[in-house]
Amino acid sequence: MAAVLIQADDFSGAAEVGQCFATQGLDTRLLLSAPEAGTGTGRHPDVLVVDTHSRAMVPEAAAAASAAVFGSPAAGRAGVLFKKTDSLWRGNIGPELAALSALGHHVVVAGALPQLNRTVVGGRPFADGVRLDRTDLWRAEAAAPPAEIAHLLHEGSAVQLTDLSTVRSDSLTAVLGGALSGPSAGATPTTVIVDGETSADLEKVADALLALNFEAGGRRIVLAGTGGMALLLAAKLGPASARNAQEPGSSRVKAVAGAPRPVLAAVGSASAKAAAQLRNLEARGVTGLHITPGELQGPEDVRPRLAEAQQLLAAGEPIALTVSADVVNPQESGRIVRNLARLAAGAAAAPTGTDLILTGGETAREVLDALGVRSLTPLASVQHGAVVSLSDDGRLVGTKPGSFGDDDALVQLYSAIKNLRSSNSISHPSHIPGAPMTSAVNATEQDTRPFIAVTMGDGAGVGPEVTVGALLDQNAYRDCRPVVIGDVHRLQLGAKALGVEANIVEVETVGEAVFEAGRINVIDPKLLSADLPWGQESAEAGNAAYHYIRIACELGMSGQVQGICTAPLNKAALHKAGHIYPGHTELLAHFMGIEEVSMMLSTPKVKVIHVTTHIGLIDAINKIEPGLVERTVRRGHSAMQRAGIANPKIGVCAINPHAGENGLFGYGEEAEKITPAIEKLQADGIDAVGPLPADTAFFLAGRGDYDLIVAMYHDQGHGPVKVLGIEAGVNITVGLPVIRTSVDHGTAFDIAGKGIVDVRSMIEALRQAAEMSPSPAAA
Repeated sequence: MAAVLIQADDFSGAAEVGQCFATQGLDTRLLLSAPEAGTGTGRHPDVLVVDTHSRAMVPEAAAAASAAVFGSPAAGRAGVLFKKTDSLWRGNIGPELAALSALGHHVVVAGALPQLNRTVVGGRPFADGVRLDRTDLWRAEAAAPPAEIAHLLHEGSAVQLTDLSTVRSDSLTAVLGGALSGPSAGATPTTVIVDGETSADLEKVADALLALNFEAGGRRIVLAGTGGMALLLAAKLGPASARNAQEPGSSRVKAVAGAPRPVLAAVGSASAKAAAQLRNLEARGVTGLHITPGELQGPEDVRPRLAEAQQLLAAGEPIALTVSADVVNPQESGRIVRNLARLAAGAAAAPTGTDLILTGGETAREVLDALGVRSLTPLASVQHGAVVSLSDDGRLVGTKPGSFGDDDALVQLYSAIKNLRSSNSISHPSHIPGAPMTSAVNATEQDTRPFIAVTMGDGAGVGPEVTVGALLDQNAYRDCRPVVIGDVHRLQLGAKALGVEANIVEVETVGEAVFEAGRINVIDPKLLSADLPWGQESAEAGNAAYHYIRIACELGMSGQVQGICTAPLNKAALHKAGHIYPGHTELLAHFMGIEEVSMMLSTPKVKVIHVTTHIGLIDAINKIEPGLVERTVRRGHSAMQRAGIANPKIGVCAINPHAGENGLFGYGEEAEKITPAIEKLQADGIDAVGPLPADTAFFLAGRGDYDLIVAMYHDQGHGPVKVLGIEAGVNITVGLPVIRTSVDHGTAFDIAGKGIVDVRSMIEALRQAAEMSPSPAAA
């Protein structure tokens, strides 16, 4: 493979696309100056990413910066030219693309970002299904958002549109080749705008350009796209193309581990998302210094805050700098961000060095420039766009775009930096405890991540899709080593339905599995026919799901895996196959020889454990007795401790409305069946409260008063959970020799095979399986 040259107009975007290629084993360098800077060793990296810092430049300067990159000797050496664009189409996209045309290059613009539901249809940009010019996503910009992408381009440019039907046809390569070749070798450069809604659409574009060898009509082709396109392109080029892949034991990576350094975060984004992320970071013990715009007017104004920040960092305290203002004048925002960055750089310039977390590309670049950093090497990604890199002066630098990531993004960047510094045994970024996998890593004696058996569930339902979706999540291998028990062909069909690329590999044993991003290891008992229809109840699929559970339990009982994560099975299909069990929970208990287990439902807002589950209401009330209540609470208490809550506060529901209201409702069931258990638990030091009216208990849990709610019967617990968080809900079986987690939804036959299932519950199920399972050494 020839080298890859990438230009980004802000640093967080540069780090994002650089990490996409580093993940594939490609030697990747981020440069903050001309492409030749930092490459004087005689060995050229596989991938050069140049941040021109041109998002806020005047158009003429931005065009010149882009031309300097793509007109450089590095561009002559590169076989692939890529211009990273903002997924909301901000910045100087038009002038920079015009500069590429002036160099004689064709340009293909494929600017969708399906991961964030930012699409292009009919040449028009959309965000969450709404035309960009009808949203408020440009509220901080001085200009209006474009109604059509062509409006960003200079008048007189030769522009063509390739619509969705063409993208999804078998003729895309020929269409693009024809559009770019022109009637003669002297044809003017052409810009082609390509529609896209899914990752599969972007993949088709990448395949077409690779087939054309990034040339047409005697001219180079520059691909302009988002981080989503970079991710697909990197996967296409792959680790086999790495000429200078970083070997384990690299001095750059070994240099990371060592004495801990203080961490300084500078949050320069004004987005509500960034504010929520900052609050979570402060909740983890990071001291927040909220600075008013008035304190950022000039050098004299920042001195008191600079002294305060330096004092805290000298004491080893982590700090976060941010601007505290309800409204910032857009005309002053640039100056405020620059002065915040200078304040951060001044505080971080201590002799001992300070690691950094920088939110917002402009803030990141201003800080790095002030510190004299000229190049970085990406090491790890904790979320989409949230990357930790190693700078040329030895700092760890976590960066993310201001609007990217969930509320824990900054916390995860902070944890990854601390873990990198504290893990003296690190020989490769992928060994970082608490950080996601960035490249291949085999099980080693230092690797304490638990092995998790992931069962595919009913092959006719959404199980194959959610399994693939969960294992392709960027955090899939961060805390565990998952091995699927399922059907290789069916999982391949699931990947195809989702429009994603996965390396699905059959293995005979857990020991044969190799754990790397994009690879799915599968133990396949060969129980499904190739033509099994989607969305139909069948004995064949029910029988296969039964045996997937059996194999997973055998692996758990033998100590080969420390946890089990299950995709949904269908009870009717299970029964058709002659396996008469009420559900997963009872099936697991049977195979592991356990007489009594409990079902726990977990969502971000509430966790619930059930005293009874799959029996009728009258039978449930008859079955409830103090011993069963006590054992259930104890199992829940133990599970919460395994999840890291040392002394969980537990609310125990009553059976009757209003907890019987002193005998008004029911026949004294609370006093007979529940109160004796609570008294015994409290005597043993367990913080259990009740019996509580169920409606009150769930309200209090939803606002955080209780860590766990104990429900007396199935619907008492399931109803509130499905309202409060089914998308990220997880079903946990406690009381087994190994922990088991599962999605909190069914097989969804009506949408199976259509690629539209929500995979978040399965992602969360795998995460919680990893969190609650012991390491192999401790198992």
